[in-house]
Amino acid sequence: MSEPRRKRGAERTSNRGPAAIPQLPPSRVENPYPPVALLSADQIEAIHQASMHILENFGIEVMSPRALSLFERAGAKVDHGSMTVRVDRGMVEEALRSTRSSYTLTPRNPARAIHLGGSTINFTLVAGPPNVHDMERGRRAGNMPDYQDLVRLAQHFNCIHMLGNQVCAPVELPANTRHMDTYFANLTLTDKCFHVSAIGRGRALDGIEMMAISRGLTLDEMAQDPGVTTIISVNSPRRFDEMMAEGLMTMAEYGQSVAVTPFTLMGAMSPVTLAGALAQQNAEALFGIVLTQLVRPGAPVMYGAFTSNVDMKSGAPAFGTPENTKANIASGQLARRYNLPYRTTPGSASNAADAQGAYETMMALWGAVLGHGNLVYHAAGWQEGGLTASFEKLIIDVEMIQHMMEVLRPIVVDEAELAVEALGAVPTGGHFFGEPHTLERYATAFYQPMLSNWQNYEAWQEAGGLDTTARATRLWKKALEEYVQPAMDPAVREALEAYMARRKEAIGPGEP
Repeated sequence: MSEPRRKRGAERTSNRGPAAIPQLPPSRVENPYPPVALLSADQIEAIHQASMHILENFGIEVMSPRALSLFERAGAKVDHGSMTVRVDRGMVEEALRSTRSSYTLTPRNPARAIHLGGSTINFTLVAGPPNVHDMERGRRAGNMPDYQDLVRLAQHFNCIHMLGNQVCAPVELPANTRHMDTYFANLTLTDKCFHVSAIGRGRALDGIEMMAISRGLTLDEMAQDPGVTTIISVNSPRRFDEMMAEGLMTMAEYGQSVAVTPFTLMGAMSPVTLAGALAQQNAEALFGIVLTQLVRPGAPVMYGAFTSNVDMKSGAPAFGTPENTKANIASGQLARRYNLPYRTTPGSASNAADAQGAYETMMALWGAVLGHGNLVYHAAGWQEGGLTASFEKLIIDVEMIQHMMEVLRPIVVDEAELAVEALGAVPTGGHFFGEPHTLERYATAFYQPMLSNWQNYEAWQEAGGLDTTARATRLWKKALEEYVQPAMDPAVREALEAYMARRKEAIGPGEP
């Protein structure tokens, strides 16, 4: 890993040119506070029982013959005509007995390993948008140069612990093989963990293979020491398509992590009530979790949740709403009921990196943190309801994440921190600016923002009067200038390139 640039707070370079962007050092983030309980134990149990009723009586459509066969051999009721699988609570309970409450993902740089479970929180880069945006070039289709720059920013900012699956789709590349180009960018431009694409078996296996190559491991070795994860998005209501099912089974087969995540938009893909949406989400998540354990007992799996609502006037998805925030908290309670790591998401429906984008994201981020999310997906760069990766929004989100990390830093109460002697030394009506206690600590006493402007109005105007978004534009450019590419053994790079060449030739014009 590159040498840490600075300590917490306001350490600056001296006599070495312009100061680097202030940021928090690399760290494992722990939530020291008890999780918020929006729902009582009886309410959680009622949701669980409703979920069991859904699984036992209504079932889930599974569009994969291989998955249908697995469920049938395990004793589930399978209707091959409708591809509907009904599982009983006994099968769910048996599967949950083999899951893990926590596990670690290790990338090519072991110092960047992330822990999933318990009180740890990990924030990821946005994933999946077809478009990209910045204030100077506007909105455009995703492309590889922008992909690479966004990945560089994720490497540069310590509070982004992990990359998602394709920060933007590089649409100029062939759709059937570009997943490997993005994996290669992830592995060479960063040394952090990343999500692989699980749209079918081939894309998932390519990601597993390439991470194993970068770590110098066999697939059997990496099955015991996982390095990648994926999001399995359920086609709510109550459908697993063939590609998602195959991707899930491939990840589990090779011992890699999966976050089973229903996309339950209240009023559209789930009931309009939060309790009903949570019951459906819970049933769908548990169903996918059962499938991972049928493939490989003990396979690492997360309880994923993405419940929000739609605008009932237009049908458009909404994020960062009060309902979304409550769902983030309540879903954490459900994940803890099953003793599983929890994947959650902040988000916003705003089409710009503006105040709406910030307050909606912060609302949902609070829900993720109060709900004790372990993987906070799409945490940096999400815009336009997930349709666009924004350079400016990424910077704004990094600032908000760092604020949150500082809120989570425990308060120290000891003799020095109580400052009783300093209090006695300052007369009534005096000030603490010149006190030794202040002078010893002032440089690192408080969180130093990288984006916020604390100047008075006159000084701010004199400096150009830039608003938050304009300052964010300057910052992402500066961050790219500061970016340092992590070292990689040339032999490893050559092995990755050779793997890609072989696979692209084998795939040809077909599906991977």
